[in-house]
Amino acid sequence: MRRLRRSERFRNLVRETRLSPESMIYPIFVCPGEKVRKEIGSMPGQFNISVDNAVKIAREAEQAGIAGILLFGLPEEKDEVGSDACDENGIVQKALRAIRENVRNLLLITDICLCEYTSHGHCGVIKHGDVQNDPTLKLLADSSVSHVRAGADMVAPSDMMDGRVAAIRQALDSEGFSNTPIMAYAAKYASGFYGPFREAAGSTPQFGDRRSYQMDPPNAREALREIELDIDEGADIVMVKPALPYLDIIARARERFDVPLAAYQVSGEYAMIEAAARAGWIERERIILEATTAIKRAGADILITYYALELAKML
Repeated sequence: MRRLRRSERFRNLVRETRLSPESMIYPIFVCPGEKVRKEIGSMPGQFNISVDNAVKIAREAEQAGIAGILLFGLPEEKDEVGSDACDENGIVQKALRAIRENVRNLLLITDICLCEYTSHGHCGVIKHGDVQNDPTLKLLADSSVSHVRAGADMVAPSDMMDGRVAAIRQALDSEGFSNTPIMAYAAKYASGFYGPFREAAGSTPQFGDRRSYQMDPPNAREALREIELDIDEGADIVMVKPALPYLDIIARARERFDVPLAAYQVSGEYAMIEAAARAGWIERERIILEATTAIKRAGADILITYYALELAKML
């Protein structure tokens, strides 16, 4: 077995899993203002950025050969139903129009959820202290249509409401956007790995938690049911989130389904690597490559990672 491991040329020749920028998506957090570039405390090297800086990042991603960027919005004002998510002058809509005017060869993908936009921080409409499923669907559908009108190439619902893919697909089709694909956060777990993201997006729930709608971490078969339902409802791409703690789910999904499969290396995964590297406990670049390769090796076709820009340079 060692014969083909003796040199870098041989190892490259027989390498089974390869990383490439063309299969990566870079998440960004867009906020109000101008010339804003505020570092996220728990995610060193990542920033809340204003629209003008989002355009610069998009240009950088395009030049690096990355497939696309995934936009999250931090609105100037929040309310009970997350109105900014559907507003044609909302923060994401403004960013989409500005980026599209300046960047052509980059996929613009938007996160479809209400948690960044609601005053209570939950992913849907609240009634009697509980997140309401069906009343939330219309808002998600309206948000999707608004984003596509502003220039989104694809929408990515992350809310985990039942039936949201079908509602979004119907809304997009009825508005003439039948060619716009949906990348569904199909198996999204109620994970502790989202902590730094909630700081970045200002989306921490003001009461309770999200365990009634996001998946229970011990469940694997349920993830396959969720993925199958989203495919049946019209999802073009399905996603597992988080990535590294759920490699088994990625592998099982890859074996069972033939649709493109994405995996999101989430904020907590990023933060742990950065914290350990800053403490001098790990070789940073080596760990970045090893962790992202593992996600691809498990079966992910598409890698959503905060390391996308850096990986494009490393590769």
